[in-house]
Amino acid sequence: MNTKTDFAKYLSKYLSSYLPYERNVSPNTIAAYRDSFVLFINYMKSVKHIKVEKLTLDAINKENVISFLNWLIDQKGCNISTRNYRLAAIHSFISYLQYEKVEKLNEWQSILSIKAMKKESNAPNYLTVDGIKLLLAQPDIEDYCGLRHLAILALMYDTGCRVQELIDLTVDSLRIQTEPYTIRIYGKGRKTRIVPVVRNQIVILRKYMDRYRLNGNNFHSYPLFFNKSGKKLTRTGVAYILKKYADMARQITPSLIPEKISCHSLRHSKAMHLLQAGVNLIWIRDLLGHTTIQTTEVYAKADSLQKREALERAYMDMLPDKNKDPEWQKNQTLLEWLKGLQKE
Repeated sequence: MNTKTDFAKYLSKYLSSYLPYERNVSPNTIAAYRDSFVLFINYMKSVKHIKVEKLTLDAINKENVISFLNWLIDQKGCNISTRNYRLAAIHSFISYLQYEKVEKLNEWQSILSIKAMKKESNAPNYLTVDGIKLLLAQPDIEDYCGLRHLAILALMYDTGCRVQELIDLTVDSLRIQTEPYTIRIYGKGRKTRIVPVVRNQIVILRKYMDRYRLNGNNFHSYPLFFNKSGKKLTRTGVAYILKKYADMARQITPSLIPEKISCHSLRHSKAMHLLQAGVNLIWIRDLLGHTTIQTTEVYAKADSLQKREALERAYMDMLPDKNKDPEWQKNQTLLEWLKGLQKE
């Protein structure tokens, strides 16, 4: 990046020094923040006609930031979540500038006052237990790639990990020599969690590792899942694998496989299935690596089946039995008096 302008100078320092060394932010987050500023620079060039070589901190103001956020939605077709994420990246940079360029503090606080947009909370998109079984039955484990694909999809579902967490796994992440079998997952914010792995999953993983010769000591730091070049898979690559087998499963039983399915759908599916099996929300939170229980509660709110069954268990019959005679019919004196009215 050209560092002749003050914007380039501070942005370079923010991305290359402040985030990784002072804040200990993960490389994935830094890459996402970098992409946000690439979009902002492109916006300033194409809409405001300010080239990156002439882009200064004076152009970083509330009006331009709001216009950029609106452009993301109106012109780029981004959703509210993406818009809010780009705003979070800008807020992070502006918070950094508050201490580096104190003389513009009023402008920085003005930008920090921009609020995230509220979005409708959609129910998690997940597959039923039968849907997961159908999906995992599609890869041919006799095929060289088929076994690898089954190991990827099954592990992503079984551990409830995010797709980036799956990509970042190394051979050394596994503890499958003896029971209890576990896997070490590096989550958001460099947080590590230990997730148990069931025996059936271990069988698949061991077959995969034997076939791809990943059992040697010199492979400990090697990506657990890699492409033809020996590099770890990309998010797009994993999404392609999922789509391939989802399309195959949909041809067999369309009702079990949603039209829209993503890698996150497997994570949602695992959480919902655990909840429906009666697993405590606290344990589900720990498995998924959520920071707060409020994030995990979305699955409890979305589980209409569990709600219905709970209501049925708690139901008390308050309605009258229509097959029973009304109380007034049991009162013979009243009944005779009413019949007498008819004679008159």
